[in-house]
Amino acid sequence: MSKKIILTINPGSTSTKIALYSSNDVVFLKNIKHTSEELDKFEKICDQYEFRKDIIVKELIFAHIDINTIQAIVARGGLVKPIPSGVYEVNERLKEDLKAGIQGQHASNLGGLIADDLIKQIPGAKAYIADPVVVDELDPIARISGHPNFQRFSIFHALNQKAIARMHALAIGKIYEEMNLIVVHLGGGVSVGAHKNGRVIDVNQALDGEGPFSPERSGTLPAGDLVKLCFSGQYKEKEILKMITGKGGFVAYLGTNSAYEVEQKANAGEADAIMIQEAMAYQVSKEIGAMCAVLEGKVDAILLTGGIAYNKTFVNYVKSKVGHIATVGVYPGEDEMRSLAMNGLRVLEGDTELRVYE
Repeated sequence: MSKKIILTINPGSTSTKIALYSSNDVVFLKNIKHTSEELDKFEKICDQYEFRKDIIVKELIFAHIDINTIQAIVARGGLVKPIPSGVYEVNERLKEDLKAGIQGQHASNLGGLIADDLIKQIPGAKAYIADPVVVDELDPIARISGHPNFQRFSIFHALNQKAIARMHALAIGKIYEEMNLIVVHLGGGVSVGAHKNGRVIDVNQALDGEGPFSPERSGTLPAGDLVKLCFSGQYKEKEILKMITGKGGFVAYLGTNSAYEVEQKANAGEADAIMIQEAMAYQVSKEIGAMCAVLEGKVDAILLTGGIAYNKTFVNYVKSKVGHIATVGVYPGEDEMRSLAMNGLRVLEGDTELRVYE
């Protein structure tokens, strides 16, 4: 069987990852980091489109990759309508909703748009998204917020959480759909999901308003104080939204969105860095405890993943808080690129049915 050439694109809040796969084998991988200074010049995330696309093209040229060999481009999905888990070919309706950001603005919105643009230069290639951040499997009771004017909804790192959960199940000879897991994605954003028999029945809305703070997000804030700030006349709406997503968390407290930089400062004994890093780990631990309650204490494992899972001090703090609940497995980094590629491979080999975004 001939090898299938697949390009994967994963725009994150602080990076753009690209990889080229020859069927199951990765032949090129690049993690392009973006500083706060680079991104601050763009008023809206959608304004970053040309910036990120041009960087991808330059990296492919620099790596001497012949784009004409690419058969599929699979991108991380964005903030479109709540949809079932699966693979979707990029169509006009999907592009419209990605551009509009109908559930909010996030860098992942750019993935499908860039993929669609790139395939215009490659005869026969197709553009897809897979397991976007809006995969929605919440139990009805998890949608209740506390006031009928507000409803909780599902926005989280679905692609990485699902990939890590399946990887863990395979590694221990079990079936993901028969396990109860708490999966924690620790990156530019933080999501903590309760996986019950293959469904994420509850998860914090990790984009702009729930759960632990992260390198650049404020997480859950005191509601009354937030309302007072909104009506204080001191800030415009977009400035407050930026406080919540983009300039919250580490950025607000320590002036950087680099978790590695904070880790280095904490290791060097800087008191502020130690306190804020520990506070984030503390909040992550509390959210894990909440998801333990959702699963009625029946937890097969707690899985920590994402870039911050490389931080042993952070991980050990979380283990000290939640290790009594279940075994804590650590999968540093992300398996999103391989997961995207495998979704593309299944499509090219006819092993999965494409879903249509409507």
